[in-house]
Amino acid sequence: MAMIRIDHLTFTYPNGSEPVFEDVSLQFDDEWRLGLIGRNGKGKTTLLRLLAGEYEYQGRISGAPHCEYYPFTVKDPQQFTSTIIEELCPNAALWQIRRELNALEVSEDVLWRSFDILSKGEQSKILLAVLFLKEADCYLIDEPTNHLDAKGRIILSAYLQKKKGFLLVSHDRDLLDACVDHILALNRSSVQISAGNFSLWKEHFDQQQHFEQVQNERLKKDLKRLSQASRRTAEWSDRIEASKIGAADKGYVGHQAAKMMKRSKVLEKRRQNAIEEKAKLLKDIQIVQDLKITPLSHRKKILLNVDKVVIRYDKRNICQPLSFTLTQNDRILLSGQNGSGKSSLLKLIMGEPMEHSGTIHKPNDLRISYVAQDTSHLHGSLHDYIKASDFEEALFRTLLHKLDFPRHLSIPDLTKLSQGQKKKILIASSLSQKAHLYIWDEPLNDIDIYIRMQIEQLIHAFSPPMLFIEHDQAFQNAIATQIIPVIGIHNSL
Repeated sequence: MAMIRIDHLTFTYPNGSEPVFEDVSLQFDDEWRLGLIGRNGKGKTTLLRLLAGEYEYQGRISGAPHCEYYPFTVKDPQQFTSTIIEELCPNAALWQIRRELNALEVSEDVLWRSFDILSKGEQSKILLAVLFLKEADCYLIDEPTNHLDAKGRIILSAYLQKKKGFLLVSHDRDLLDACVDHILALNRSSVQISAGNFSLWKEHFDQQQHFEQVQNERLKKDLKRLSQASRRTAEWSDRIEASKIGAADKGYVGHQAAKMMKRSKVLEKRRQNAIEEKAKLLKDIQIVQDLKITPLSHRKKILLNVDKVVIRYDKRNICQPLSFTLTQNDRILLSGQNGSGKSSLLKLIMGEPMEHSGTIHKPNDLRISYVAQDTSHLHGSLHDYIKASDFEEALFRTLLHKLDFPRHLSIPDLTKLSQGQKKKILIASSLSQKAHLYIWDEPLNDIDIYIRMQIEQLIHAFSPPMLFIEHDQAFQNAIATQIIPVIGIHNSL
């Protein structure tokens, strides 16, 4: 057991204008199961890569001479999986490889198959097994739930519960609850470590939110009061200057006015300093802001009727017949393993041509707001995207800002944004549209915990009709009024 220490860490990317970390100090035990949370872009992955020794920095990191970082880069994915594992971990014995794969419920026959033909979920599990086959002082795990369905996340949770000595970046709250014993939160202007799982941290966070909201209101009142006092001082000064005109003893009046003016300038400087200090505190407050949505009410109670629908690829059924009805009071979750046809069903409902049987009925004037899982269609500038969209620009920009998007919104190329930033654009776009039904396909991919909580609060406040796919168990439990299982043909064999 040893302590990993970070002292006065400062780091800025070569082309960055602002530091990612500035004079940060913290320490943690190398046997902790430490969960790392924070808003998108606050440096979670950067911290892992700094611990892994990939970047140069100012300050000192000690106590962790050797860390291993997940996910690994696979140079030639067309090789057999066994060859890739051997290249990444040459000292691992076959029995050890089998042990790790078995714990992750990965069939041993993947070893003799090309890595690139495996599912994304299988690839993720194999690389995680490789991580723990290596000898390290600390294991650095960056978003292991990517590409994992609900069952895969349960398997991952059970796997990590048996491990120790890792730093885990994840936005999956159930995973953090099950696997970690400490939380490291990267806040707007501070770094905090607390003992316990995510739920304990969330309880403390909610209390802190209430305190900071009260503090926020007090700061605003203080700023208003100081500004009013400053304005009164300036008006008084003007009246004194005006009173000198026509006075009998101008020398005396001038001397008294000079003394009062000097005193008022000192007071004014103090007030201005106080205003600046209060404004700094206001900027540093970490508050999850409320979002708003404007769902439309449709004249018909039933918005969607799916009757014995089967999705087909190349004339082959990929799911069992699916039937359900969605009303204006429903928030329906489509649940099923990867590849069962969930996303294809949403695309079919949205009107995309797709081979299928069965029928889908919806009102002709039904307005649907859609968040796609794929973000590859985002290109060009943000201005062009807004111009081509059917929503109010001011509302869209306000929502983006509340989703912690950078203030400089004149982005020339959307393809350069991170996946999290792209997803925020799609979510803000959907929330800006007036719609009868909201269809969201894995909206929380690459989205941080704070925004997940924002969206949950929004849906509880406005109760919009929804049809959605999402593997975040906490989000499912909080939002879904009904769960419809989508059973893939390969899953039922």
